[in-house]
Amino acid sequence: MPGEQEYYKSELLIFDIPTKSHVKVPLDTIKQQSISVFRAPRKQSSRDDEFKQTLLLSKKGKIYFSVISRDRKKYDINVADINTGEYKTLIEERFNTYIESRPLILLNDEKEMLHWAERDGWAHFYLYDTDGNLKNQVTEGDYHVANFEGLNESTRTLYFSANGVNKKQDPYYAHSYKINLNGTGMKNLNPGDFTSNTSMSDSNKYFISNFSRVNTVPKSELRNASGRKVMDLETADLSQLFASGYKFPETFKVKADDGITDIYGVMYKPFDMDSTKVYPLLEYVYPGPQTEAVNKSFSYSMDRVDRMAQVGFIVITLGNRGGHPDRSKWYHNYGYGNLRDYGLADKKYVAQQLANKHSFIDIEKVGIYGHSGGGFMSTAAMLVYPDFFKAAVSSAGNHDNNVYNSWWSETHHGVKEEIDEKGKSSYKYKIDDNQSLAKNLKGHLMLIHGDMDNNVNPAGTIRMANELIKANKRFKYMIMPGQRHGFGNMTEYSFWLRADHFSKYLLGKEATDADIMYMNLDKPMNK
Repeated sequence: MPGEQEYYKSELLIFDIPTKSHVKVPLDTIKQQSISVFRAPRKQSSRDDEFKQTLLLSKKGKIYFSVISRDRKKYDINVADINTGEYKTLIEERFNTYIESRPLILLNDEKEMLHWAERDGWAHFYLYDTDGNLKNQVTEGDYHVANFEGLNESTRTLYFSANGVNKKQDPYYAHSYKINLNGTGMKNLNPGDFTSNTSMSDSNKYFISNFSRVNTVPKSELRNASGRKVMDLETADLSQLFASGYKFPETFKVKADDGITDIYGVMYKPFDMDSTKVYPLLEYVYPGPQTEAVNKSFSYSMDRVDRMAQVGFIVITLGNRGGHPDRSKWYHNYGYGNLRDYGLADKKYVAQQLANKHSFIDIEKVGIYGHSGGGFMSTAAMLVYPDFFKAAVSSAGNHDNNVYNSWWSETHHGVKEEIDEKGKSSYKYKIDDNQSLAKNLKGHLMLIHGDMDNNVNPAGTIRMANELIKANKRFKYMIMPGQRHGFGNMTEYSFWLRADHFSKYLLGKEATDADIMYMNLDKPMNK
């Protein structure tokens, strides 16, 4: 649990199977840390070769591994001799919040390596020699390098995906790029106003690009390593979807509560919407910080918001400062040390902006819902802004992060390491919880949790309910028997609960089975 003084200690051991012997890498395990061994990228090969490639990054009798401190502010890349276990540190990263990482890339017969880091406030690749000397920064600028995609060593060309390079686009849209290892010649290989998911061939000569937006038909194409389109591969057939009455959602861009930062979102409407009427507004939320619940590409998973809109609501998903890592390090870490409240002001201000822009939004009837971190956030919104958010459904919420796992809480909120005069470390952790604000509840809250949740401890929701009862607050409380974090075969039932709850308190009429069964997207809509 977060803040506990005792913590698991990791060790790194190298086993030699023929001699049944092993050596231990002599790390200081008194320091509380996590260890990760870098592995080679998988290649299409024989099973034995693939197994070896998966296990070892190095072919020179070495093991490359990283060590990160418990507070995630100190990160080292090391190399150990596979025979003796002796190691040395090659690269050190230090940050005032948490450090994130990507796999190390070896090249040039293990004379050089590519290291991904956010040390200048943006995610970029750095070229080092394998003695740990920086040769040059490969990518540079106010954009986010997402992932390594390929490397042509003969031409010294790096292929990677990135966000935010084109300032005229949504910064979450991912594209593929190439650049020379000396930092010159950067080029977008699949330009366009969309987001893409690409796959590079083992030869690094071709890649497949799958691309769309939430309001376009998905397509895929084959391009060569210079970005020239070789051929169209496939266009999704959505004809039956449109014949059933489906309509694409709409994207929007507004400002965060600071009046400066751009916030991007998606609006979902009833397919039979009457623009002369006024509709309650629902926000579907997930606060991050490792992601945001905002679709960027067309996907069947949009049904969780598309479908709720058909009950009779305008449903929006939106980012918030402190959310998705595909923007700047500042944007991503905005909520560090304030994990309960950091995104709420943006959620409120975006709703107000949209209501000012669209006459069909009833700003006096705003609801909010989410699962897991979204369950945590939706309840917090009801308690921090009790006069604005009128109804919420919070499922599997981590309302009390003191009983959530240490990795997520201590990483994204922070844990303070204190070292005494003898060099012994202790850890201090303090985080705001939802139940401490139970007395603020004014609107209509529903709490849902699976009693066998294998991710978020049900104790968090139980503590929330306990404090609401003590404060004499009326609320709804549903335990999903035998269900884990995703609710399993009760997912459909949980949708009915949400539809009923928001219909009753925002539409003035509780939905019935007959009203909502036709919205089951597994069946024709006219039924």
